[in-house]
Parts: sequence; structure tokens; C-alpha cells
Amino acid sequence: MTIAIEMITELRVVDANGSGSRLSDIVPLLKWLIELGSIAGAAQALGLSYRHAWGLLRDMEAHLGAPLLVKVRGRGSVLSPLGEKLMLADRMRIERLTPHAQALAAELSDELNRLLSIAHGEVRIQASHGYAVAELVQALSDRSKLVDIKYRDSADALTSLARDECDLAGFHLPIGDFRPVCASLYRSHLDDARHVLVQLTRRKQGLFVPKGNPKGITGLADLARADIRFVNRQTGSGTRVLLDLTLRKIGIDPDRINGYALTELTHSAIAAFVASDMADVGFGVQPAATQFGLDFIAVVDEDYYFACERAKLDVAPLATILEILRSDVFKERVDRLGGYDPASCGELVEVSAGLTGHRQACRQ
Repeated sequence: MTIAIEMITELRVVDANGSGSRLSDIVPLLKWLIELGSIAGAAQALGLSYRHAWGLLRDMEAHLGAPLLVKVRGRGSVLSPLGEKLMLADRMRIERLTPHAQALAAELSDELNRLLSIAHGEVRIQASHGYAVAELVQALSDRSKLVDIKYRDSADALTSLARDECDLAGFHLPIGDFRPVCASLYRSHLDDARHVLVQLTRRKQGLFVPKGNPKGITGLADLARADIRFVNRQTGSGTRVLLDLTLRKIGIDPDRINGYALTELTHSAIAAFVASDMADVGFGVQPAATQFGLDFIAVVDEDYYFACERAKLDVAPLATILEILRSDVFKERVDRLGGYDPASCGELVEVSAGLTGHRQACRQ
């Protein structure tokens, strides 16, 4: 259960006995009175009786000891100087104080929920979208573990780990020439002494095309064809970074690709777009293509890692997660996804080794 904290700002008039009234309560009535020019019209707009509206106004004027309205010949009732000041003060309250109050309330909510999730043993995962990640979430749920899963860009997930806002941060790196470039996006969020990587899987990314490949697409170069409609991942996602780099290498200008600015947040959403004939081709992981009955053209292999705190490996929830990842049952579930290789699932990898792709034994 997520708890939300609200912080409300208000203007009150308080008498010597400490009892008071909210000045903000009268503001809607004054606004409608100015707009419509009469108490009757303002009352109707607010769903109040004429008598009740007058009662609110007179009670507030009695608390303040001064009128909020004055009669002006030819104009009827208008705001008094005090009424104008009240309206200005309420507008300043909303514009200047409310944003700060909301920000502080959100900060307190986040901290409270973080502490509650720890107290309740909840597993907090923030990760780039992936089907093997979903399998882990299901495996934890099967053990009656509470899981808070948020699919986010890889860099955002790693930032959350550095702030102790999650237990696992999932990200992926291509195997090959582009690995150093992609790794540089994440390096500042990872500390070799504090963090360690856990291998989830190796997987394939490539092109989704309709069954039978009716447009005869053979590779990324075809994305620039005039008869091809493409659907893309959002800017900042690891998949988008990889695609941008690959297109640059083969000399394809993204501006020539029809639909390059059309984005979706998950591999499943990309595949659904192609399956529903809203696009001719998308780019993502193989299980998404399988799920929607699409053909798949492999382009690149990559490693998917979880980053976590080294000092917490031997205690819950990380100890439980490692047990699950290393089990034959979980590896079989991942293997059935297609396009995923779980052979090294659950292995610990030093940060530097994972980022460079040079395997080495992990120290605990």
C-alpha cells in the first residue's frame, strides 16, 4: 500500500478565543460575484441558495470587522479594498506557497513509503523493461513477497539505486563496439566498492515485422525506405541509445525514417503497434515479437544486469533474489521466453568488468 501525504495551505481569520474561519472558503463566492455581477448569480453558479450565500458573506464580514463588498452607483456590488486584498492574498497563496507545500509533501511521502517498504520486507525494483524482469517479479510473488516494480530508463533506475530508493536497478549493455559508449552513460551512478552487478540474462534485440515479412525488410537500412512506417522507443531508454548508435554507424539519418519520433515505453507496446498494423517495423527484444506473433530479425546481443548494494547480498531481500535467479526452475522459465540465454543467471560481476564486458571473479 502506498501512502500519500498532503500539505494544505490556507488563510484563516482567528478571533481572541482561537476560533476561526477559512478565508479561502469565501473566495469562490467573491470570484463568481465579480464574474456575474450579483449575489444571486454567484450563489446559483456554486449550487447554493441565495440566503446561504448571503449568510457566508455576512459571517465572514463579521469575523473581519469590515465589508468585503461595497455598492457603487451604476455598477452594483464590487469588491471593497479589503475584498481585493483577500483575493490577491489567496492567489499568492496558490501561486507561491502551494507548489512548495506539494513538493515537501511528496518528499515526505517518498521517504515514508521507503521506510514502510523496508519495514514490510517489500522488494523494490526499478529497471529497464524486460520479460526476464517480469519473470523475476512473478517468482517473488509466487513466494508471497511484496514487490514494488517500476519500469524506467536504465539511467533513472541506477540513479534511484544510488539514492537507496530501490534494491535492484536493471540496465542493459550491448555486446560489441558500442558497449563503452553505452557504459559511459551509467558509470557515474555506480561505485565499484559499494555496488556489484548480478547477471540476469543475455538477450537479443532486433526488428519486429509482421508474420511473413510482407515488406521484405532485411535490416536497419530498410528503415529509411519511403514505404516503411517505424515505431520507436522513448528518448533516454537503453534500446533507443543502442538504435541511435547503430544507425549512425551505418550512415542512416534518423530524420529520414518515417515514424522515428513516434515512441512507446515498452517492448510490448512496440510489438503491439506492429501487430495492429499501425507500424511496419519496430525495434526491441525477441520475446515481444513472439508474444504478438511477429517475425524477428536479430540485430545485436546484449547483457542485462541488476545493480545492487554489495553489503546487502547476504540478507533479505537480495539473498532471496539470488537464490531464485540461480535456481534451475527460474532459468528454465527464462529460457522458454526465446531470445534469452540464462546460462549465467545469478552470477555476480564486478562493476568495471560488467561495464567493459571483461569477466572477472567477484569479491564479496
